[in-house]
Formats: sequence, C-alpha cells, structure tokens
Amino acid sequence: MSIAIRIDYDAITANVRTLRERAADAQVMGVVKADAYGHGLVQAGRAARAGGATWLGTAQPGEALQLREAGDTGRILTWLYGTDGPFDSLVAADIDMSFGSLKVLEAIVEAARAAGRAPRLHLFVDTGLGREGCPLDLLPDLLDRAKQLQDEGVIRMVGMWSHLAWADQPGHPTINRQATVFLVALELAEERGIALEVRHLANSAATLTRPDLHFDLVRPGIAMYGRPPVQDPDGRDFGLVPAMSVTTRVALVKPVHAGQGVSYGHEYTTSRETMLGLVPVGYADGVFRGGGGGRAHVAIRGTRYPIAGRVCMDQFVVDLGPDTEVTEGDEVTLIGPAGPSAGDWADAVGTIDYEILCRFGGLRPKVEA
Repeated sequence: MSIAIRIDYDAITANVRTLRERAADAQVMGVVKADAYGHGLVQAGRAARAGGATWLGTAQPGEALQLREAGDTGRILTWLYGTDGPFDSLVAADIDMSFGSLKVLEAIVEAARAAGRAPRLHLFVDTGLGREGCPLDLLPDLLDRAKQLQDEGVIRMVGMWSHLAWADQPGHPTINRQATVFLVALELAEERGIALEVRHLANSAATLTRPDLHFDLVRPGIAMYGRPPVQDPDGRDFGLVPAMSVTTRVALVKPVHAGQGVSYGHEYTTSRETMLGLVPVGYADGVFRGGGGGRAHVAIRGTRYPIAGRVCMDQFVVDLGPDTEVTEGDEVTLIGPAGPSAGDWADAVGTIDYEILCRFGGLRPKVEA
C-alpha cells in the first residue's frame, strides 16, 4: 500500500495520563469508537488502558465485542443500536449497555432473561442535543420501568449519561442548560431509589474546560488522540500530542514547460518552467478531493507544497519549482510533525479534524510509530 499510517501509541497513553490529571477524582473512559478515530481499535484501547482509562467506550456494539475478543477484561460501554442490537452477545460478554427508550430496554431485558444474567445498564438522557436518548418528559416512566426490572433482579442500573452539543465553545449557554437538565434527571433517579455507580456528561472539551461537569466519569475522544477541540488559555494544546502521522513517497519527478496543464480539467497551469512531483495517493486513500487547487499542502524535505490541480482517485501532483532537490523516493508528509496537522487539513477542506483522522485512518493497516 502506497500510504503509510503510523500511530504513536505511547502518545495515546501519555494523552490519557494528561486527561486523567484534568479529570481529578473522576474516572476516564477512553472513547475508541470508529476504529479509535482511525487509530486502530484494539491497539488504541490497550494504550488507553496503559494510561489509566478504567473504561473504554464504543458506539457500535461490534467494536465492544471485538475488544473483548482481543482480551480486554475491563469495563466497556456501548450505545448505538436499535431494538435489533446483538444483546445476547453483549450480555454474554459482560459489556455495559446504554438505552434511551422503553423498546430498547425491553429488547435488552429479553436477552437478559434468556441468559439468566442481569446486565449493567446506563440510561441515556437527551438533555438538548436532540440525537439519541430519552427526553426529560418521558424519563419518569422509563425510570419506573427500569426500577421495577432492577428490583426483580433482571437488570442493574449503574449509570446515567448524556452528551453536550456545544462543549467545544466554552461559555456557550447550551452547556449550562444541558447540565441543568441532567441534574434534574439525576434527581428523578434518586427519588426512585436508583443508586447510580457512574454519572457522566463530559466529552473531550468539557473534560478540559468544565471540571464542574466531570461527575464520576469523563469520556474523552478526540483529545485522547492529541487533537483537543479547544485550546488552553495560552493558545496551546493542553500538553496533548498528536498520535497519527500519514506519509507516502514521491513516485515521479519530471520537468515541464510553462503553460503545462496539471491533472483533470487543467485547473492548475504552470506559470514557468518547473518540476512536477507525482504523489501516488488520492481520494481512495483518504486524501480529500477538496484539498486540490492549492487548498491543502504536503511537506517534502521540510518544505510545504500546495496540491496543484485536482486530487485524483489514486494520485495528485505538486509543483516543486524549478530548483528543487526533491527526487523519487523522498518521503511526503500529509500529516505529521514534519508537515501539516489534521487541523490544517480541516481548515483547507472545510471540515473538522475528527473527519480528517477517520478518513485517513479508516480501516487501513496501521504501523506502530
């Protein structure tokens, strides 16, 4: 494969240690959904555990089961499914599950009764994000049913949680509004005699900026991989270190005359005699097509070059200038300390660094840095 995805798992471990310090008395759940944001599910999970994460979190239940199959014996929470979730397997694997509706709860209960085993459950409350979870108006009835089932020994209610919509903009009024709704939800559980082991609301941004919202457990995702969604007051990155680098090598260097059109549609034309460098990766490898036209850059021998013309399926071109020393085989850094960051790419193509990491990492093989 022409593209190399290198992951510094020691950086993930160090980042989790840093986040643990920010979390103070709260436990840390390392969120490893989406193949650990493209960093490799199992390896990133191990790195997070080494840094002190007492929990791991996955959206998809299949990833939670994969962690168990790989030998992870710690607490794992999974949350994204309907009534057709693989509840038999999750119960058997002793994985914590989330629910936010009566129908999903009853589907879990059916699996629990069949197994003769009471699973640990976390009730997701929609405090204002408007995605998954139980609205506050419906929460009393759902809590009543959960309490009944717990009293019967069918389930164990161990957690209540929610997710913030604007935590990456500290001071946004929705943060406090959602926190207020969450506190009301916790009171409703307490009124029913439901003793919760963990209450959790804080994502990466809230872990870094809102210690009052840490409760019993924080759930950093993007920050674990060295990309904080907010900057500290000094404009730095809270001491977090990016874990992913993406590189390839120059496939061809050739001279061209002034006026040479480059790539499909000739959206770029050379203004002088120059040298062009062919980079053998494209949008099939995770390179955003929108990065063409000079919007995104790569680094070769310490110099950054804009992408000239369109990004193709498996290649793109850079204008190296007439006096370049770049030659075939030189390393091209798409993301890494020697070149652009995921944030630079996000700015170039109009997205967020989460998507950049997931696109480049994807399910491609990773090499430990």
